[in-house]
Amino acid sequence: MSASESQIFIVDDDDAIRDALGWLFRSRGHAVRTWPSAEALLDSGEIAHCGCLVLDIRMDGMSGLELFGWLREHSHTLPVIFLTGHGDVPMAVDAIKQGAFDFVEKPFNDNELVDRALAALAMHRQQVSKRAALQAIEERVAQLTQREIEVMERVLAGQMNKVIASDLGVTMRTVEVHRARIFEKMGVRSAVELAQVLATRK
Repeated sequence: MSASESQIFIVDDDDAIRDALGWLFRSRGHAVRTWPSAEALLDSGEIAHCGCLVLDIRMDGMSGLELFGWLREHSHTLPVIFLTGHGDVPMAVDAIKQGAFDFVEKPFNDNELVDRALAALAMHRQQVSKRAALQAIEERVAQLTQREIEVMERVLAGQMNKVIASDLGVTMRTVEVHRARIFEKMGVRSAVELAQVLATRK
């Protein structure tokens, strides 16, 4: 996860709250950026560099909920923490059901908000790492030839080399060569390791 993806983004149209939150996170040693509106954040083109979004649920123009909906429509999975007034709690709860990370009521406890933001960053970091690992596996699989894929499927099914050779109409030596190449390309040493690696794709 890059340093930019560890940034905390704050969007709130209240200047005082936005400045206070910016100071709060910076004073704890965290990278933070602030915007006065949802439109300003989207216009910046910086959303891909966000690790956690602290978002006011009610704002002039595009609301926090509308921005949250936009993020989901465009496949952004970054964690969102809503800042809510007392009357906004039902909306925030509904947003959590739709995938928001959490909500914090105003006036908020500084330590609670920082703790929730750090938990959100940790979750996002895990998601980014998992996606990178899955991409690496897909890239390895893409290197396999069609014949190697046919052999790999049979290896995963537990077939012996002589059975695979018979099924595919090739010699056992050919199967052994394919098997060795599969293990090399997939970065594994055994059929068990191969199965474990491919199981993460499911």
